[in-house]
Amino acid sequence: MLKKAYSFLVIYWIKRPNSMVPPPSMIFVGDGSFSEIGDEFKEYLIGFANLQPNNRILDVGCGIGRMAIPLTGYLSSEGEYWGFDIVKMGIVWCQRRITTKFRNFHFLHADIYNKHYNPHGRISARAFHFPFEDQFFDLVFLTSVFTHMVPLDIENYLREIARVLKTGGACLITFFVMNQESEGLIRSGRSTLNLKHGMEGYFTVDSDVPETAIGYDEEYIEQIFEKSGLTIVRPIHYGSWCSRAQFLSYQDIIIARKED
Repeated sequence: MLKKAYSFLVIYWIKRPNSMVPPPSMIFVGDGSFSEIGDEFKEYLIGFANLQPNNRILDVGCGIGRMAIPLTGYLSSEGEYWGFDIVKMGIVWCQRRITTKFRNFHFLHADIYNKHYNPHGRISARAFHFPFEDQFFDLVFLTSVFTHMVPLDIENYLREIARVLKTGGACLITFFVMNQESEGLIRSGRSTLNLKHGMEGYFTVDSDVPETAIGYDEEYIEQIFEKSGLTIVRPIHYGSWCSRAQFLSYQDIIIARKED
């Protein structure tokens, strides 16, 4: 299976046009290799969230196409991708470089306030209504989004995710999960993120600009998913951000489904 996945990535890289990879100066979010992380998460969407080529999917906080670009080689003409982000520069680039080649890929700008990424945004995240009909998507995913949002904002987003998901649909969301293991690693100084500032319902590395990096207690995460009508699929795929000995990716990955 790994050999097949590797062969696919090699072939796709040969075919992938350079014009679909943004210059480093335009990549405004995310550490590590832009392309490798996108390819990595494409495999998680397929393997963990059962993404199918004909699905209609939503990328919340799509940035400058890090997740969209590898999906252009996977979604069929029957599939449909939608993404929205608060940074207009990234949306314009995606519209010009991706949508012009793949008409089933759509990018929208949402001028949502975020103290770290969009301090002049006009719309409150805790009141934002996703511009889609109920039960519109088979799959919704968010990477490096809830790690930069405060509690009332993510609770609204989860309600909106549950609303736009079809019954039986899935979502993939990354977090910095605070539990006994991660808290112990932070105290010992081994974590790459020092989420030491306890705020109202979350932890952050910067109390002045909390959205820089935010961690949530695992019990709280379970409660807000349940309250939103989304069922977490076990196990949670813990990440390496706090220097865990066993991990999948950098951030913690949670898969959930909307059941009857």
